Amino acid sequence: MSSNAVPSSAPEQQKGWFNRFLATVEFLGNLLPHPITLFATFCVAIVLFSGFADWIGLSAIDPRPEGAKGRDPDGVIEVVSLMSAEGLTKIVTGLVTNFTGFAPLGTVLVALLGVSVAEHSGLLSAAMRGMVMGASKRLVTFMVVFAAILSNTASELGYVVLIPLAAMIFHSLGRHPLAGLAAAFAGVSGGYSANLLLGTIDPLLAGITTPAAQMIDPTYQVGPEANWYFMVISVFLIATLGTIVTEKIVEPRLGKYNPDEASVDLSQEKVTQLTDIERSGLKWAGVALLVTCAVLALTIVPADGILRNPETGGVSGSPFLKGIVVFIFVTFGIPGFVYGKVVGSMKNDRDVIDAMSKSMSSMGMYIVLVFFAAQFVAFFKWTNLGTILAINGAALLQAINLTGPEIFVAFIFMCALVNLTLGSSSAQWAVTAPIFIPMLMLIGYAPETIQAAYRIGDSVTNLITPMMSYFGLILAVATKYKKDMGIGTLVATMLPYSMIFFVGWVILFYIWVFALGLPVGPGSPIYYTP
Repeated sequence: MSSNAVPSSAPEQQKGWFNRFLATVEFLGNLLPHPITLFATFCVAIVLFSGFADWIGLSAIDPRPEGAKGRDPDGVIEVVSLMSAEGLTKIVTGLVTNFTGFAPLGTVLVALLGVSVAEHSGLLSAAMRGMVMGASKRLVTFMVVFAAILSNTASELGYVVLIPLAAMIFHSLGRHPLAGLAAAFAGVSGGYSANLLLGTIDPLLAGITTPAAQMIDPTYQVGPEANWYFMVISVFLIATLGTIVTEKIVEPRLGKYNPDEASVDLSQEKVTQLTDIERSGLKWAGVALLVTCAVLALTIVPADGILRNPETGGVSGSPFLKGIVVFIFVTFGIPGFVYGKVVGSMKNDRDVIDAMSKSMSSMGMYIVLVFFAAQFVAFFKWTNLGTILAINGAALLQAINLTGPEIFVAFIFMCALVNLTLGSSSAQWAVTAPIFIPMLMLIGYAPETIQAAYRIGDSVTNLITPMMSYFGLILAVATKYKKDMGIGTLVATMLPYSMIFFVGWVILFYIWVFALGLPVGPGSPIYYTP
């Protein structure tokens, strides 16, 4: 009797633990207003707090050497109050330029124009389907996670197309469909920051990191390619870990699938193979991509390439890297149009324009968010609050002797926790970057390294938070195969991925950056030297 009691009570105990965990996440998430409202509230709070901080005389000793650009002659950084006539004037006159000059706005929109052509022509969807459905049975799990990670270039593609497709493929192979769903979800969401190609998230984060770094070094620039090397190697780590977790933990736990658990009739469910015309489209799109890349390579690979750095002749700081967003646009747009032309989804320039317009029309919420985020970042910079908090925070870390690489474990863990209730990557980074970028720079770490660490924390808990925007969609797909599927069951399924991704990614970060001393991207330093 006692031997039977243990296994029967364990699931109930586990269910209770997950329910309490989810209740806490949902409670904290529900306390937060919409991210746009949150940034508007932060703006008002900064104005009010700057007046209070100025009144009490909050300040910090400027750590920059005498004569450095932007350093106060007295060597003291004081709070600039926005609750004054001068502050109100600055707010009123700067409101528009804060918005239009916010770097992530233009860069993300330009990059998205090219991605939209590839997405609406059907190229990205066909490429993902071809990768997954063309894999051997032994490699199907790996290819599902791998393709899911790559789908982050166009985020909706992975959630809307690949996750349901993976569930159907697993079901057609006699495997548990929820294991396929979990594997794809792990790649799309848990591997959000990893990719072989630069995507829209790279210029977005770099555009937030740069002004944060300029609080300490006014000339510092962070490019979209800043984390590219680390993100490329992360693709293979996450794909491997996702495969192991799926096949060794999640699938055995789910057991053999019982079709009676489905909420719909699965007998009509079919996995659509690529048609001959789609294969032809992929072939010609690949040719177009190779030609495009070859032409671009002529501008940077030869020693006398016209887009190399005109002063040093090198790649670092070159017009090529500074204009990487343009090349994202080109390398997605041209193959996308070629594919569309072959399969008939795009016949002329009007179709290309329509595809771009559809993507821009879907960015309304993002543009509104950027307006308030831009004000928050500008206000934070004007008041000197970010710099003062960073200097005093760095002094505290030095006082408690917490300045070694181990600081990044705490930083990544903090980002992962914040991500549970503030799921937007850009929103979270806009809040945390102005504080932690200067703070960690002052104890010797480069902004590129700090940003790479942030991207780990921002990814690993996407899988287990109901605050993630697509969580409801994933749950809806899951209930198709298991009618009594609840939020707790879905989180229980995804938690092993989240935990193992966190541990594995942190280990990779330490080995790559601190053990091997490898840069996280082209020309990206590990340490910051004033």
